[in-house]
Amino acid sequence: MKNTTPVQSYDGEQIYVGIDVHKKTYVVVARVNQVIVKKWSTTAKPADLAAQLLKYFPGGNIHTVYEAGFSGFVLHRELNRRGIDNRVVHPAAVEVAVHNRVKTDKRDAEKLSTQLEAERLRGLRVPTPAQEERRMLSRTRSQLVQERTTIKHQIRMKAQQLGLIDPEDQREMSHQMVKELLSRSCPEGFKIAVQAHWQIWRALDEQIQQLTVQLKQQAESDPCEATYRSAPGVGAFSTRVLSNELGNLSAFANERQLFSYTRLTPTEHSSGEQTQRGHISKQGNRYLRAILLEIAWRAIRKDPDLRQFFERLHPRAGKKRAIVAVARKLIGRIRAAFRKGERSQTGYEISQLPTARRPHSRQACLR
Repeated sequence: MKNTTPVQSYDGEQIYVGIDVHKKTYVVVARVNQVIVKKWSTTAKPADLAAQLLKYFPGGNIHTVYEAGFSGFVLHRELNRRGIDNRVVHPAAVEVAVHNRVKTDKRDAEKLSTQLEAERLRGLRVPTPAQEERRMLSRTRSQLVQERTTIKHQIRMKAQQLGLIDPEDQREMSHQMVKELLSRSCPEGFKIAVQAHWQIWRALDEQIQQLTVQLKQQAESDPCEATYRSAPGVGAFSTRVLSNELGNLSAFANERQLFSYTRLTPTEHSSGEQTQRGHISKQGNRYLRAILLEIAWRAIRKDPDLRQFFERLHPRAGKKRAIVAVARKLIGRIRAAFRKGERSQTGYEISQLPTARRPHSRQACLR
């Protein structure tokens, strides 16, 4: 016998849905007028979830939210395509109750739906599919450079264990240095291990070079290339990162929005007339902050105004906070250049995209 129970109408109602995204499943909690009306789990198929939402809440204005992560934006785009208002939020933006140590998928989904209904969640800036494809090249190159740096450290550690490299030796691990190590009288196991690492290193060099060529070709057709390259401290590869991650900075309504997206906004604790600024917020694009700080260090050597700004700040604020302030000032200047449709007046041109550089710092692996 068929179920003849009529489907509840949600005409004109505001439906707030939290989605806890996993590799194989979505855990979903829906609220209407501050009351949970439905909880369920479904397979992690965006089209299926969109169809379920439209079926369960006919006539309603459906608003959904999930945390950014491994799943990317496929679900976001499918929900929007089906007329469902979706937001993707940074995990750090989701409020967590003090001393709340109970964490389950349903609780996470319920928390998302509650904060969405209360308008306490602000969506991320979602890239277009074309933007996502472009930045995949620069992100992949950065990841491979990081892997190559790890391989170099592993070879150095093995050599130091056998006393083949003095702990005080600060030379960069190079191909020539590996050849010298292998030419010495050392255990056969060491040689086999180093050869295995070295083979991976050389393969990474080849892949990095191929991506470098692709990025050079990408730069030739990028309308944002000239504006980024004209800013002090911005090199060829850092231009690719900034352009692929940020695009035309005119899209940011104000500098506060830009600073937040680039992780250059400090946390703030205000009480009465006192305001204390803490560590940099973890919200925003994690690929940008390190590259912007590296650019800022180069910029203060090239731009007299930025150098003076840095020197005025660092005695009282410290070098770390001062360089963050320089990075904010510089990215704000680049945004102004985009808004004016002209190149930075204090900029300079930088030569060809590098194929391999020594990582002088932890941030250098993003070059």
